[in-house]
Amino acid sequence: MALNAKSKQDLDDFKSYILVEKNFSQHTAKAYYADILAYLIWLGEEQCEDVKFSKVREYLHFIKIFDYKKTTVARKIASIRTFYKYLHREKKVDNNPAESLISPKRPKSLPKFLTTDEIEQILSNINIDTPAGYRNRAILELLWASGMRVSELSGLNFGNLNLENNEITVFGKGSKERIILVTDRAKGYLQGYIDFARPLVAKGFPLEPITDTTPVFINKTGYRLQTKMIRNVINDIVDKIELPKKVTPHMFRHSFATHLIENGADLRVVQELLGHASISNTQIYTHISMQHMKEVYNETHPRA
Repeated sequence: MALNAKSKQDLDDFKSYILVEKNFSQHTAKAYYADILAYLIWLGEEQCEDVKFSKVREYLHFIKIFDYKKTTVARKIASIRTFYKYLHREKKVDNNPAESLISPKRPKSLPKFLTTDEIEQILSNINIDTPAGYRNRAILELLWASGMRVSELSGLNFGNLNLENNEITVFGKGSKERIILVTDRAKGYLQGYIDFARPLVAKGFPLEPITDTTPVFINKTGYRLQTKMIRNVINDIVDKIELPKKVTPHMFRHSFATHLIENGADLRVVQELLGHASISNTQIYTHISMQHMKEVYNETHPRA
């Protein structure tokens, strides 16, 4: 069923709002857009401006037949809340009929991380004899050394680099700026990529002159390397070495934080490096560290 013209316009305007004003990531914006599209299709000819709380509850009852995970249902509720909050701001609705919705409690699970040996195994199996391979090694060295998000790495421009001081400026969620630190090893690979590999990655394609706004990491046609390609790089290596784990770019961030905590780093310092707004988000890594400690204890103590 196609959307009516008014609903289609509301949806397109909402997408612009969450991308430009709310500064949602492309991934999150795409998910919210899909959530609201499905909701509006379900409404059919009924205008979203006329919807009451009972109607939204009816929709949530309807989607139960799809047996979504609690996390997915929670996101769909957040999408609808945000959509009506936007409509209310634009004075298209008198109130937010989704404001009183209660999200399902999300199951608590500890983030998965890689051991130091597993990370070194991944890094050492990257073929650095090609320009793209050297770029990939620089990328994963940087993720491991800094704890930055893959979207932050993809968005790096030359103006963000201060390699003389082993510092990089990144823009995290909500365009919040922070300075992250990199190891000498990661800096060495990054500098090698910039000096030797980068000019050859897009062989046959002209590269723009390097300015502060030029992307650091590029693909084979000279454009900014996207996060999906970085995920593909990791998947290829993990498949090659047959590592018995599903590895994502975010696991490098989890591993970075976990190993800092395990080695005695102050929680506030880790919070700052990760760019967490609340220290409660960082405290999860103390739980991971304790769990890992117990696992090592149970595996190695003769009486465990």
